[in-house]
Amino acid sequence: MDITAVESPPASILIVEDEAPIANMLSETLAREGFVPSVVHTGEDAIAHALREPPQLILLDLLLPGIDGFDVVTAIRANARTTHIPVLVLSALHDNPSKVRAFASRVDDYMTKPFHGEELLARIRTQLRHLHETLLSPLTSLPSGLRVEHAIADQLRSPRPWSILYLDLDHFKAYNDVYGPLRGNDLIRLLGRVASECLCSDGNPTDFLGHIGGDDFIIITTPDRMELLCKRIIASWAYESRSYYADEDLARGSLVARDRQGHPQVYPLVGVSIGVLTNLHRSITTMEEFSRVAAEIKSRAKSIPGSSYYIDQRSGD
Repeated sequence: MDITAVESPPASILIVEDEAPIANMLSETLAREGFVPSVVHTGEDAIAHALREPPQLILLDLLLPGIDGFDVVTAIRANARTTHIPVLVLSALHDNPSKVRAFASRVDDYMTKPFHGEELLARIRTQLRHLHETLLSPLTSLPSGLRVEHAIADQLRSPRPWSILYLDLDHFKAYNDVYGPLRGNDLIRLLGRVASECLCSDGNPTDFLGHIGGDDFIIITTPDRMELLCKRIIASWAYESRSYYADEDLARGSLVARDRQGHPQVYPLVGVSIGVLTNLHRSITTMEEFSRVAAEIKSRAKSIPGSSYYIDQRSGD
């Protein structure tokens, strides 16, 4: 059995700077400190990169060719996939009106050029710590808590067609009983990674992935993609999860765990169930209604043997 503990990957930082010497210096400094930097030189490229591969933090110059840094922040904050990302401005603009405008557009920090490297690194670490403590799941580093609630609420208010996938692991308790909770955490992280990779395979910038908690995740997407994503996730899970079992369990195709009375019981290997809500056939406008329907369709998906998905196609009453 080949299972290793999964450590949090180094933080990815997007540098948006049109002056190549400054961009290269920042990239080299961040790489030496263990971060994973990427560099773009225009506001348009910054938005495209952030939507395609959301970084954990953005270092942003305000004076850029094409659209400026203020417009970049507006675009970042308007998308559920990127709205939580900390933005730290590095600008030659020293005047108070520019600083006030930047904070009004919801940047998280502001430093003027020239800057002190150690102070910049301290501010970056502070922003990343705040991000992980308040907005991201400590287990998967995916948006969680209020970020997930806000993303769902935004969809419920939207007149555009949407679909929300509710992912959940089947027979997860049996896996925990056999392998222990730390290995169970590895399996939860795997589901987050599988979902993320399936979303990124075609780079759709409007999709959102969040970790509700435990082994529950949501994906917000469009109706034309919902069934394809379900099939991709199930197929990827079937392949990727194999390395998380002992050879004898894999060969048998089942787990042997004890029930509450201590009697051995046979359970299937862990699968993934996906319930899909959409506003194509009926309107869902409140969080209470969403929670009720989501629980119902997740139950229907879990009633289907093996990894499966169920798409709610009923019209409103």
